Amino acid sequence: MSHLLWKTLVLSPVVLATTMLVATKAMATGTVGKSEGVKAQVVSSETPEIFQSSKISAEQLKLNRQLIAQVKTDENNVLEQVNRYSSEGQKQNSLSQVTSVSQFSDVQPTDWAFQALQSLVERYGCIAGYPNSTYRGNRALTRYEFAAGLNACLDRVNELIATATADLVTKADLATLQRLQEEFSAELATLRGRVDNLEARTAELEANQFSTTTKLVGEVIFAVTDSFGDDDNNNTVFQDRVRLDLQTSFTGKDVLHTRIATGNATPLSFPNGTAEGTQTFNLFLGSNNSAFVDWLSYYFPVGNSQVYLAATGGIQSDYVPTVNPYFEDFDGGNGALSTFASESPIYRIGGGAGIGVNLAFGGGSSFKPSLTLGYLASEANNPLGGSGLFDGNYAALAQLNLGLGDRITLAATYVHGYHGANSALFDAGSVTTAVVGTQQANFVGGGNPYVSNSYGLAAAFKPSDKLSISGFISYNDITGLGAGDDGEVWSYGVGVALPDFGKKGNVLGIFAGVQPYLGSVDGDKPYHFEGFYKYRVTDNISITPGVIWLTNPGQQADSENAIIGTLRTTFNF
Repeated sequence: MSHLLWKTLVLSPVVLATTMLVATKAMATGTVGKSEGVKAQVVSSETPEIFQSSKISAEQLKLNRQLIAQVKTDENNVLEQVNRYSSEGQKQNSLSQVTSVSQFSDVQPTDWAFQALQSLVERYGCIAGYPNSTYRGNRALTRYEFAAGLNACLDRVNELIATATADLVTKADLATLQRLQEEFSAELATLRGRVDNLEARTAELEANQFSTTTKLVGEVIFAVTDSFGDDDNNNTVFQDRVRLDLQTSFTGKDVLHTRIATGNATPLSFPNGTAEGTQTFNLFLGSNNSAFVDWLSYYFPVGNSQVYLAATGGIQSDYVPTVNPYFEDFDGGNGALSTFASESPIYRIGGGAGIGVNLAFGGGSSFKPSLTLGYLASEANNPLGGSGLFDGNYAALAQLNLGLGDRITLAATYVHGYHGANSALFDAGSVTTAVVGTQQANFVGGGNPYVSNSYGLAAAFKPSDKLSISGFISYNDITGLGAGDDGEVWSYGVGVALPDFGKKGNVLGIFAGVQPYLGSVDGDKPYHFEGFYKYRVTDNISITPGVIWLTNPGQQADSENAIIGTLRTTFNF
């Protein structure tokens, strides 16, 4: 091969020009890209710059032959290379023949390969450009593209010979070109066979695919948990929760969530019916692994704003920023263990069906204000009196969000709610069941209807990529509809997170605060201390051991402290 190429370059200016043409694109090998949910192995090799001048050594030609011959990439890599090569024409619509090198806007007379391009365009007409008048000679090129491009140019030369233009190419040149073309026959045959195979496989996948617009995102949680203390009556339990989310997009910018959930996780039991020990995987309205649609919502953009519609299972944090990074995970299995540490209790007021919108305002890169508005009704599907979209329990939210650069985020929140008889304040739409806070804080009126006006502040500060500090405070003013059932409920907390602690993807979190408590009740405050460490086993599996320490559960001065230990394993797919 080395001897053949040397004779070719000496005897034929056509081959020399062709070689220099390919060299303008052969300065680097292709790199396999990544698409969502698929990570292809990156395979790279260095291509020697052997075409810097017309004087080419035998050693350089030997290296070139070895580079072309070593086509042993795996099938996944070939798939990505072929996709990228074919997508070039799709992105630019089509390639078109040019008649003058001056038609290329990105080719200058000072370019080292200008003369070669000019000869190939004006003398042989075997150069094609993109519709936007570019040649893109400095882009990466794979060995398969090299072979395909050279083959196309050789075919053009053969066509010129066949049309009686023998004055351009001699018979000796033709023989040499044909032999050179044979050197690439193996690569071309391999490429052709693999493309045919990939086309057949693609057709089979398209014929049997689930949906062209829907993808499945799932989460499975296994949790072993127990509590310890003098008043503890809990046994060690092994619980599970499964969420299968069908995410459908009709425009590429909108998302319809149809989530099916099942599980058997229930909160541990504590004196006085407190919800202080509730963990995120306990938030499940079913039981005994019965499956049902627990969340149905639709997100879509309107200009720079985003609209959220919930038909069932909506919660405030679905559409409003909670400003608690690394702790909040939409009640999933990759954030804090407890519902209290994951987000401010103010976002647990109300839920169900309704609408939310994020209104983005103008601002520079260091000043990013926005306004979030929302309305959720807990009994929107019930047509009976005292229920429905506007006559039953509801929560109307307004929040001003402010981002100061990429390090500081602030939020000021107001929630106005109506709560019918026997309704919990922090119910997340379940009406009668509290998900955070003490019994006294959730049922201020002793079972009577009441109105709540809640105010909250939250902030997050990220001084570096390895440290995040966040905190919140909330105040709830309860106005009862009967006599003597007014009250004030307080809560606050602060958390420190160390992302990538020990390994990329891991998170060490420490949180301390006071769970929602009724200010008029005598007794010590219900302090909450939590520590967890999410260890990422793989991209799809994480293990999170953690401990929750509760003081004075139920806001009782004589109640024993409780310690909850949990080992949570999360599978994401």
